[in-house]
Amino acid sequence: MANGSEVVHGYPHLDTVRAAITALYRRLTQEGLYAYAVSVAAADVAFADDDDLHLGTQRVAHALVQQLRLPDARMIVSFREMTHAASVELAAGPEYFIELNDRFRTHRRDIGAALAHEITHVLLHRLGLSFPGTRDNEILTDTVTTYLGAGWLLLDAYREDGVSSQKLGYLTPEEFGYVLAKRALAFGEDPSPWFTSPQGYGAYTDGRALALRDGRQPPLTAAGWAGRHRYAKDRRHAQDHGPVAPGTSDPSAGPGLPYAFEGGGRDAALRVSFPCPTCRQRIRVPVRGRVRARCGLCRTVLECDT
Repeated sequence: MANGSEVVHGYPHLDTVRAAITALYRRLTQEGLYAYAVSVAAADVAFADDDDLHLGTQRVAHALVQQLRLPDARMIVSFREMTHAASVELAAGPEYFIELNDRFRTHRRDIGAALAHEITHVLLHRLGLSFPGTRDNEILTDTVTTYLGAGWLLLDAYREDGVSSQKLGYLTPEEFGYVLAKRALAFGEDPSPWFTSPQGYGAYTDGRALALRDGRQPPLTAAGWAGRHRYAKDRRHAQDHGPVAPGTSDPSAGPGLPYAFEGGGRDAALRVSFPCPTCRQRIRVPVRGRVRARCGLCRTVLECDT
């Protein structure tokens, strides 16, 4: 929880975020993810000034348990002085104990954001889905919270001005915006009306621009002229400089490029691999002009010009 300290911006965790999206699709499948196609409603997690602290917190926790499709999970929430925003005791259930930072007694509008992250920890514990290391596992939790329709609360809790700042979660504001935009594109949602934080909305638009660029990278037909020109140059290099060992990438596809060429030579057709713009799993298709590919993980149909 950044409270008054400098907020990190940009995309320092982008590779882990993308790996988390892929892992989520692999664990829940495309069909399972459609159970989360509607985000938690703002009205269900709103906290009025005259609400009883404990009853209101239990109400919000219950709404988030329902959003995350947790069966028979009762959240018992208390408040205490602590460094972090919140913590959860993970056990077999059916009761889970969540502690919230004492500051939420007076910053009640952000209780839902803190609870969303902790309740997602419970979901991931039940799913058996985790990343090695505390840092990566927390990034996984923030990513899953957002992709399953509760993490817009975390981004809306981000506020920053010339004298103070607040941010919850481990992702940067722009990374939260990126994941939220990936979800919006996958399920046809527009989260714009939910934001009460101008800074949160700005981070969403920044992340959305990057999410849209994922769908405009070669060899996708939506790629721009510059990308198609670079792709054609790299393809000629792969075709003209002999076979590439199966399973390895053409060195012409330099660092930072989303695609890599494989195979080639007399006995194997040249192929190109690239990440699916929806779930980020890599897709391999033959290099033979216009082709239509379907991602085997998220079932997205992609128009390609290879």
